[in-house]
Amino acid sequence: MKMERIVGERFKERPADCVIDSHALMIRGGYMKYVANGIYSQYAPLKRICRKIEQIIREEMDAIDGQEVQFPVALPASLWEETGRYESVGNELLRFKDRNGSKMVLGMTHEEAAVHLVKEYGQTYAKYPFMIYQIQTKFRDEARPRAGLIRVREFTMKDAYSFHTSQEDLEEYYERCYKAYERIFARAGIPETIAVASDSGMMGGSLSHEFMLLTPVGEDSIAICPECGYRANVEMAESIIENEKDAVQEELTLVHTPDIHTIEDVCRFLGTPEEKSCKAVVYQKNATDEFVVIFIRGDLDVNETKVTNFLKEEIHPGEITEGCGLLAGYIGPYNLPDHITVLYDSSLKGTSNLSCGGNKEEYHYTGLCMERDLPEAEYHDFAKIKEGGICPQCKKPAVKVSRGIEVGNIFQLGTKYSKSMEMKYLDKDGTEKYPIMGCYGIGVGRLAASVCEAHHDEYGPIWPMSIAPWQVHLCCVRPDNEEVKGYADKLYEELQSQGIEVLYDDRKVSAGVMFSDADLMGVPVRVIASPRNMKEGCCEIVSRDKSIQKKAGLDQVCSEVKLLVEEMMR
Repeated sequence: MKMERIVGERFKERPADCVIDSHALMIRGGYMKYVANGIYSQYAPLKRICRKIEQIIREEMDAIDGQEVQFPVALPASLWEETGRYESVGNELLRFKDRNGSKMVLGMTHEEAAVHLVKEYGQTYAKYPFMIYQIQTKFRDEARPRAGLIRVREFTMKDAYSFHTSQEDLEEYYERCYKAYERIFARAGIPETIAVASDSGMMGGSLSHEFMLLTPVGEDSIAICPECGYRANVEMAESIIENEKDAVQEELTLVHTPDIHTIEDVCRFLGTPEEKSCKAVVYQKNATDEFVVIFIRGDLDVNETKVTNFLKEEIHPGEITEGCGLLAGYIGPYNLPDHITVLYDSSLKGTSNLSCGGNKEEYHYTGLCMERDLPEAEYHDFAKIKEGGICPQCKKPAVKVSRGIEVGNIFQLGTKYSKSMEMKYLDKDGTEKYPIMGCYGIGVGRLAASVCEAHHDEYGPIWPMSIAPWQVHLCCVRPDNEEVKGYADKLYEELQSQGIEVLYDDRKVSAGVMFSDADLMGVPVRVIASPRNMKEGCCEIVSRDKSIQKKAGLDQVCSEVKLLVEEMMR
């Protein structure tokens, strides 16, 4: 491919709205173009990268007996109504009606479509196990798209679905897929990806893992214990708090706290630490707008995912209005109106001498003892695990919280979808049973952006050979020089004849512009033909990461480059 023919522009300035490096570099380098919020078009370089990622995925899925299929992008709502997700999934699911007035959805995931495809096929135990997968465009109407391809609304994803007749068989296949994912990420250039236990969310199921690329710009928080190797998304990591009662228990006392609303202000006013306070966090149920108040120790934060899973319904931050029975800034667990759903976090168990809201304008209580003053309280884990917290596995106070980008996920779904859609098979003993399912996803564009985020410098991406848009970037410096141009043209043809993917830059631009564009393209191997090199009877061969810098004789360049490409593919 000639550089001058590539559609798309490259430029020096960092776009103002790009919050992470990979987003900025992929816009600057002519990889993609903004269309709408969370929606991008791909230029040829990014499409070539994604195509290679897809091929890696196909090879690894085929190696574990996967069969590639394809589901529709637009689906009848009736499929989602069978599983109940048409109503239970929030606004992320794009619903519409076709010209005949039939309810439709744009697929954001395809569990229902997968069951629909194989429902008749899988009517006997003899057909099991099997796995089907697709690489397909999906649409999820994200409320807050960000960071380029990291969080988008329209995306290409590989999703796979396995079907089994026993939990043991599912677990065995789950492990095979787990290892296949490790190979995929290693081949794509991010072997440092780690797997963490995660919350199944709307997918359902008993067990799930997310594959995370640890990076400060990640959108997920990961709890890691360096002592025992425990790893989990903070959304599902248990928060363990150990409290000790004070030797002397104070009286429950109503204290005037004028114009004081926040935990920080209350504790400052009273001269007490935040861990000696009881904080109220207010939500409302999406379906009914009923208020839910979670009481938690003042130094901790509520984990909304844990609350949602406990209630088994979606929630949103509460909007406290006049007459709702709650006083913003003064909400406490003692003498709260009966019509409010009240939940207590485990961090309050065994506490005493706490401050809390007085449920009275400008008043707070001091001396709250949970066991004495609220003996009916039941405690559940609703808190986010924190840095230095107690590890759920080894029980040591060693938890570290890191940021990460989710590049893939796997779920043990159980019979949630096969049962709701009445997919049954006849077992050996003649009884009807529901197949057990697994689900396995990888976002192709997000994986490409994650590799860029993990491997770049200030000048551009450093693509690994396995997914690079081209393998070699040939720079013809001073194409007006007949000797240089003649040699570079010949080398271009020779490299291509050896099956090497070459991006050839013979534009009449300065060396600075040429090399700057080459950095943005991120091609692993760069070959430089220039008047100075011609005088020395050689060409420069440089790797994009600068780890290799050497010269080769003019008659040896092709063989040297081919050998280098082969080495970098291993």
